[in-house]
Amino acid sequence: MYSHGSESLIKQAREIQEPELQKFYSRLVKLLHGKELGHDAVDSLQRLQLILSATKYTRSLPSELQKRLSLLLSSPAEQLQVLSSAVLRETLPLSGEELNDTQQNVGQLNSHAAALLLSQAGSRDDLSSLCAQLLRSLESRASEAPAHSLMHTLPVLNTVLTHSPECLTDDHVTLLCKKLVDWLRYASIIQGGGASSGGFFTGPRSRQPVPIVELDGTVSGDFFTVLCVGQGFTDDQWMNVYSFSMLHNWFRTYHSVSNGNTPADMVNRLQLSLSLSHSLSHSFSNDDRSEVDGSVVSMVSATSSSSRLLPPKERLREKAFQYCQRLIEQCDRKAQKRTDTELQKACLVEAVSILDCVCVEDASLVYRTFPCIKALFGRLSSELSFARVLLSVAQFYLNHGEMAAVDCESVWKLVFGRFPAELFNDPFLAHELLRFLRLNLESIQLRVPQYTCFFPNLLKFLAWDSPAVVDDFVDLLPSLVTAGTAVELLHTLLDLPCLSATLMLQLRSACLPISEPGGRGILDAFRNPSFRGLFLFLLRGEAGSGDTIDRLSTLHELLAEAADWPRVVHCAQTVPMLLHIFFNTIFTVADDKLLAHLILVMLERSSLLLNSPTYIKEIHRVFSCHLLNFCKLHPSLVVDQSHELLEFAGSTANVYSKEEIYTHVVWVLGEYFSVSCDSRCSVRLITSCFEALEAVLFEITSSAPPPGAVCPAPRVVTTLMSALAKLASRSHDLIPRVSLFFSKLRTVTRGGSVAWCSDDEDLVAIVTRGEELWSLLKVPGVAQSVLTPPHHVTKPRWHRDTNVAMPLQLRALTTLTHSQ
Repeated sequence: MYSHGSESLIKQAREIQEPELQKFYSRLVKLLHGKELGHDAVDSLQRLQLILSATKYTRSLPSELQKRLSLLLSSPAEQLQVLSSAVLRETLPLSGEELNDTQQNVGQLNSHAAALLLSQAGSRDDLSSLCAQLLRSLESRASEAPAHSLMHTLPVLNTVLTHSPECLTDDHVTLLCKKLVDWLRYASIIQGGGASSGGFFTGPRSRQPVPIVELDGTVSGDFFTVLCVGQGFTDDQWMNVYSFSMLHNWFRTYHSVSNGNTPADMVNRLQLSLSLSHSLSHSFSNDDRSEVDGSVVSMVSATSSSSRLLPPKERLREKAFQYCQRLIEQCDRKAQKRTDTELQKACLVEAVSILDCVCVEDASLVYRTFPCIKALFGRLSSELSFARVLLSVAQFYLNHGEMAAVDCESVWKLVFGRFPAELFNDPFLAHELLRFLRLNLESIQLRVPQYTCFFPNLLKFLAWDSPAVVDDFVDLLPSLVTAGTAVELLHTLLDLPCLSATLMLQLRSACLPISEPGGRGILDAFRNPSFRGLFLFLLRGEAGSGDTIDRLSTLHELLAEAADWPRVVHCAQTVPMLLHIFFNTIFTVADDKLLAHLILVMLERSSLLLNSPTYIKEIHRVFSCHLLNFCKLHPSLVVDQSHELLEFAGSTANVYSKEEIYTHVVWVLGEYFSVSCDSRCSVRLITSCFEALEAVLFEITSSAPPPGAVCPAPRVVTTLMSALAKLASRSHDLIPRVSLFFSKLRTVTRGGSVAWCSDDEDLVAIVTRGEELWSLLKVPGVAQSVLTPPHHVTKPRWHRDTNVAMPLQLRALTTLTHSQ
């Protein structure tokens, strides 16, 4: 883990003795008193940090050393800031007096000092005190507090806001609202002088202090925003950027919708909204435009005088609204650099999200916001590069579309239709879209009824990158299971590995030139018009075109080569888990008719799966488990589907190719083909079932397995024997026939090994089981009670109930009767 030299240093640091450590502290204090701190001081600080971090015990430093280290936090050398902060974080929390001294120096705040203050705040009172100090520094004039410290103040407050918002009092919130309004709306519109080469944006900038410009190079005619550029930036412009970055978190944390829900408040808001709308219309009628380069003055500037009448929280909402409207306007401009285009997209996402928050708080803003959002959607909906922005727009439509009475169908067709179909291989979009679904699932189910019809498209994310998104689909899949989609969804899940392979072929086909016939094998099949319909069905965007296709076996043959592709293998590994979720959910939406249909699908699809032995085995295991659950909860399904179940159980080939599910089908027939489970279970049905199973059992125990097949599993044989015994116990006329078989079985096996069982121990177990059943059938009344006990006998399971005394008694008897 560490090199030999590193381990030696760590060992020395851990074994240093207290006297030597105190001497080291004294030498370090002397070094730190020097006017210039050179390499010796840096080396000593690094050694101190190693000593403190190498042990699990937290140490306390001498007060003088602690004081000198605290002063280094405001050192002009960032290396010293980093080292002093790292050392102090390894020590015991500062005492009340020391913490207060550190907070008093908040005027020299930087990112390292801020991190230390947050880590050393041991209680909510400490955090509240820190917040008070930070807010007092914000109230000071620019000459009293260095600009760089103000720039670090908002990130610290934002961190406190995220983890402990209750530390800010109402007065703190009001003050911060006022400051945010000032920074957002009234930042300087002149470029700062003596700035770095580009500030937080790169590119050519003017050399003289001139008005700020837009991303397209024109001079800005409105207030400063994060999308304005210049050679340098003033302090208040930097605070404008920091303020915008924390707005979304601020509105989410201090949701103030409860502060004004009375009818009078709503009337006042609506009146104000109408007055602002009038101001806007007046602004447009005067055609208020800038004289510089023809840039349009933002329409939101006309509202600034009216908003001064609002309380601080509502005024911040209004200014945030204006700011975001201006950002959206600025994003119409063509940026000169590609990086600025990406910045525009990021700002659009944030602006729409903030508008969504302010509209949640104040419903009257919905009517002022929707025209802008609708126009934004119309402009961007054809450009997939703005997919992340459009997801934010979709969130706005979801939250406010019903109130604004707008048609949202085009939004959902884009989000659930085109995005997954064309951007399934974009991992960032997949994460964002699935996160959007998870966070808004309840609202989507309520307001977007067509959501479930898009499951073939949504599952493309899973087919493409199963490991990355499977957790999302564990949560989302139950919402896709309805009575109308259940059958098609089951087929789609079973063919998910095929969809994975098809998506890869789709991308390859688009990238590679058309080859000569037979040159690319599976890719040629994908391009072949005669097979095109099979692949198009897998790539369909919506449900409803059919549960599955007729030529599934052909499709699986075409994709056999893809069965071991890594992406397909990963996809196949997730399907069993998703099937468990599907079947566990289906009971909440399905009736007996649908469950009967699903049983038929399981029997049919057990032989129609992608040719991957591991995948087939796992799917059969899932089918077997849930077939038992279906029949246990609804025993009448066995009689309803008796024809199909008997047809499946009567096929000897299934014994060798579908051992797992075949065994469970036989067990279900033997267990639930009874009058006690369904009054329709007549003697004729029992006899027909007996004869079908008897024929299979006789065939597999009288001949060797087919070429290429292994001997039938002992569990299959014993399950068939038990099922026949159960059926015979319910129709006594069948007892002689099954007894004769058991007699022949014992006779045949006396001669030694047999062709249908390769293991002697397994053969002994089978014969023993047959003798036990034969002995039971000699007393038909007892046989029926043992093989098919009444429900009131099996349900209590007293021997398993730990809340009664019987388990204790059984354990005691077992201990007494077994030799030690």
